[in-house]
Amino acid sequence: MKHVQGPLCTVDVGERTSETEDIDDVLESFLGGRALGTKLAHDRVPFDADPLGADNRLYFATGPLQHSTMSFTGRMSATGVSPLTDGLLSSNAGGFLSRNFTGTGYSAVEITGASDDLVIVHVRDEVDESHSSGSETESRPRVEFEEVPDLEGATVPETCEYIEDEHGLENDHTVVAGPAGENQVRFASMMTSKDRAFGRGGLGAVLGSKNVKAITFDGDSTNEVEIPPVQMEIHGEAAQAEHPMKESGTTSVTEYANMVEALPTRYFSELSFDGIDGVNGDRVAEKKYKKGTCSACAFACKLPTRDEETGLETEGPEYETLMAFGPNSGVDDIVDVMKSNKLCDELGLDTISAGDAVAAYLSSEDEFGNVDLIHDLVEKIAYREGVGDTLAEGIDEFHDELGVENWTVKGMEFPAHDGRTLNGQGLAFATSNRGADHMYAEFYPYEYPLVDADDAFDKDGLENKPPKVIELENVNVIKDSGVLCKFSRDFVTPERMEQLLDADYEELLELGGEVVSLERHFNNQRGFDRGDDALPYEIPDFDQGLTEYYAERGWNDDGTVPDGQFGGDTAAPADD
Repeated sequence: MKHVQGPLCTVDVGERTSETEDIDDVLESFLGGRALGTKLAHDRVPFDADPLGADNRLYFATGPLQHSTMSFTGRMSATGVSPLTDGLLSSNAGGFLSRNFTGTGYSAVEITGASDDLVIVHVRDEVDESHSSGSETESRPRVEFEEVPDLEGATVPETCEYIEDEHGLENDHTVVAGPAGENQVRFASMMTSKDRAFGRGGLGAVLGSKNVKAITFDGDSTNEVEIPPVQMEIHGEAAQAEHPMKESGTTSVTEYANMVEALPTRYFSELSFDGIDGVNGDRVAEKKYKKGTCSACAFACKLPTRDEETGLETEGPEYETLMAFGPNSGVDDIVDVMKSNKLCDELGLDTISAGDAVAAYLSSEDEFGNVDLIHDLVEKIAYREGVGDTLAEGIDEFHDELGVENWTVKGMEFPAHDGRTLNGQGLAFATSNRGADHMYAEFYPYEYPLVDADDAFDKDGLENKPPKVIELENVNVIKDSGVLCKFSRDFVTPERMEQLLDADYEELLELGGEVVSLERHFNNQRGFDRGDDALPYEIPDFDQGLTEYYAERGWNDDGTVPDGQFGGDTAAPADD
């Protein structure tokens, strides 16, 4: 099996130390990206770690496909304990960071501890250092800690500008915590390439809790991983394909979702939006002023948008952002949604959770469509000012105080593709170790459907769906570990995945299942069980479907991984 190459670089920001460690035995079994980060976190983060404490660790990792020149490979993964869900969580981001990360020569970078002062951590490739005798050399990581008190409260663009001015590194070398991360908003994102996000689950708050304003990656030590020629076939097809996502990105599904009543509206009280014409994919396409892409990708589905009247420019909004700040907030003007998106990117907020939290407040105050209030609330959340301090804790924490329903799974706010209509996606929201995340299993394309009729499922009920949810969860682990964009699904078939990663498809699915079980086992030690695999609405035969899912996974009926599956451990080792 192809896998990422290089040592693990551990950076303790509290002690201001760094060291490297050979982890070849782990790499050979865990590919890279999410699988690698999950294995390292499971074995090295204490099961009782405070997500916002020094014992939590952040793992950054690419995969073997970042050593290709193939489309759909401009992504990388980050893993840690989520301050939003309180469970182990991986998030990945596109943009242009991944190739600069591979330049460091490390397979993964681990951030631990907590700094007393606000710092930027600069991670470079190893250097050879002679011993005093001059007869031997050893390698050591080049990691520098730069105190940056003047950047306290700085936005993501301001931080990127500082790094470029002072260090000559453009924003594709950076991971940044905006004001929301510094203020430990529980759904703060980590931003890279200025407007691409490690979005879901609050890993930006983890970075902020360590008093790290930014991390930069640079070097000339990329390891060689030979990728088969099929990469060029995929790249060519991505360049030549006619696809609606090339015009309007993920928003191309907006009108269809609205038509089948799977579009959350006015804080989930409705399933379609009467103002859809003002915020659909056509409105986004009209604002797109150039092509946008990620590193090495010819598919170019990103959305640089501009409103000529106001001069507003942003990246997006993508469909989930459009849902949260559009229909779910009662907003029918795409420019208003663009402004919400831009604010979230500048401040470092997950647009889905932030938009849903704002929609919850609008519901409690009967203020749907009040765009001035919406934009004010986004800023108040990031800086924890006034009611923003309450909203920054997430819906699971504040819903009782506001008198609204708790629209979360495991503490994570819902995206679109509503499970009340798409029942298989509903089950997938419930089983996801990450919480209400549509990309964990990505079942919704099979129910709209956006796939061939032979592969599609009826939207209603859960018949025959649990095994498919498991398959999709497992294959998405491999994509998140490769690392491969989820939008490669029309181009990277199981046969091509076997060629790219030099492994049987069934072997890859088994690895995916092991990683899902590792996540579940970690979360079980933190108290998660069947009661957490719950939805705020009913779907037919849900309990039966959940039981079938557990049985297919080989888990206990209470949603826990059997004792002994991972050595029978009950606690990971605490920091020395």
